[in-house]
Amino acid sequence: MTLQELYAAIDGDYDQAIRVLRVEKLVDKHIRKLMANGVVEGLIEAGNGMDATELFEKAHAMKGVCANLGLTSLSVAASEIAEEYRPGNPRTMSDDEVKARIAAISEMYAKTAEGIRRYEES
Repeated sequence: MTLQELYAAIDGDYDQAIRVLRVEKLVDKHIRKLMANGVVEGLIEAGNGMDATELFEKAHAMKGVCANLGLTSLSVAASEIAEEYRPGNPRTMSDDEVKARIAAISEMYAKTAEGIRRYEES
């Protein structure tokens, strides 16, 4: 499996990742590190405690990492959580809605992680 095939399989934006990281070698390096860096797991864990500060920080970090890697769906989903908990922003979602969105992020991430595992094995 090529890196471009991985991005197609996980609904990522390969061209965006190249625009940000500039060379395929860096995209490869960082997509392989995604599961080890814990950014997505951190948001999922923060959702268990529903601490506003923690949710904002973890969602904001995840948004940036995923955007840089061209993982647009994950980045947009994390951005919604970050904006919900951005200091000074009024809350617009119930806790149940936030938990449902975090569950959706978990599902998207599982698909992405499985794709990365297959890529690493090929």
